Amino acid sequence: MIEKTPAYRICGVGEVLWDAFPEGEKFGGAPANFTCHCHSLGAEAYVVSCIGRDDRGKTAREFLDNHGVDTSCLAESSEHETGVVIVTLDDEGKPDYEIKEGVAWDNIPLTGAMTALAPRLDAVCFGSLCQRNSVSRGTIEKFLAATSRDCLRVFDINIRQHFYSDEIIRNSLEMSNVLKLNDEELPIVARLVGAEGSDEEIIMAIISQFDLELVALTMGEKGALMVTPTESSFAAPEAANVINTVGAGDSFTASMIMGYLADKPLNGINQSANALAAYVCTKHGAVPPLPASLTE
Repeated sequence: MIEKTPAYRICGVGEVLWDAFPEGEKFGGAPANFTCHCHSLGAEAYVVSCIGRDDRGKTAREFLDNHGVDTSCLAESSEHETGVVIVTLDDEGKPDYEIKEGVAWDNIPLTGAMTALAPRLDAVCFGSLCQRNSVSRGTIEKFLAATSRDCLRVFDINIRQHFYSDEIIRNSLEMSNVLKLNDEELPIVARLVGAEGSDEEIIMAIISQFDLELVALTMGEKGALMVTPTESSFAAPEAANVINTVGAGDSFTASMIMGYLADKPLNGINQSANALAAYVCTKHGAVPPLPASLTE
């Protein structure tokens, strides 16, 4: 009998919420989207977050369960409502967000289930947005500290409006060994670390300063640059009929981490991540069903 290779254990830590589009509400939250995509790509996926004891929270848990995500580390709050974001799209499908504050994902408690999960993970992904509140920020820091030395700690910076600071970015980079950011976020990090030059030169400076294994710079339809201490790769997706870009970055990160864990060539990882992100841009919602061609 051929033994089946154990699935990678991957976790998204941070916001679980609902994106309220003009046509209706869609499930969202970058770490939650990331976990759904990781499961679609074959991972044993977990989410660490908090929802309210309300209808949105109940539906969010059902959504995650239906997408194969383990919700044993999804806490519930009777004091805070499930997060919601008002989303408007411009003519190019790019989103603008009104992010409600003081919600459940701002107040993620550190539970026994979370501390038990952390050392078992192959990768964990987190961002800056969920660190806007000290409660969730403290939980994220303790959770990351409990992961194993070999765990990929992925900082998908995901800057939103004013919900970040130099201190949060620097501390997050120090806790990470992988960074994913876009072309609007690169200048912010470059200023923080005092780096100048080409995109690749700035990324190499970030890698050197924070001892990172991998950095991915996404540039929308222009493609993405992936850099390790020893090699780099640029790849661009085929032209797509963009409906909206919500969730595309999360799918890119999921594909990248799955490929990196499997020790695939950097060019192949980049091409697969671009293809998946481009597909997500052609669909409504951040977690559309994926064709087999993108999950093999």
